[in-house]
Amino acid sequence: NGIEDARFVRFQEEDGSVWFYATYVAYDGRNLAQHLLRTQDFCRFHIQALQGPGVRNKGMALFPRKIAGQYAMLARPDNERLFLLFSPDLHFWKEGRLLLEPQEPWELVQLGNCGSPLETEAGWLVITHGVGPVRRYCLGAVLLDKHRPHRVLGRLRRPLLVPREEEREGYVPNVVYSCGGQVHGQWLYLPYAMSDSATSFVRIYLPHLLQAME
Repeated sequence: NGIEDARFVRFQEEDGSVWFYATYVAYDGRNLAQHLLRTQDFCRFHIQALQGPGVRNKGMALFPRKIAGQYAMLARPDNERLFLLFSPDLHFWKEGRLLLEPQEPWELVQLGNCGSPLETEAGWLVITHGVGPVRRYCLGAVLLDKHRPHRVLGRLRRPLLVPREEEREGYVPNVVYSCGGQVHGQWLYLPYAMSDSATSFVRIYLPHLLQAME
């Protein structure tokens, strides 16, 4: 029971104010629901359930600002593919449009996000997770157009991160997973979980990552 996979994001409103949001899965042992947490000081929190036909399954991740006057969200309502949702209401989401579906062997079972999109000069960087044979979880990456995020500008054809031998054993074996990263200068800093048993992080040179996309 409790909170699963909280995806935190620093969100800047159109008036310049800043809030910190987190989408997460509330699980009671039998049922799951998507909730949104909001805070400005990490001392006081407001929590509200998300509503609407677009709020199904797991893996919702909020963009860090509005796009064309609307909130934007990544979601995985069918448990296999990534969808892009827009809404004028932060707490109600209609069904979105298909954004990404599995293409490579390492992501054929399932494709999801690993946190909110990261804004770069080149576009929105989305870290993804792919599930392949024997339920091996790997991390990947895609780049979306900054103004029209339904346009995919590039994606990695090979995994960005795979479970190493020493990371394969644990509570949920054969898994690397993340719920968000941070771009600082020319580097992407990405914390990740190893088989739900330990945590590590990796630093990736952003220009090299973008050049590797097709």
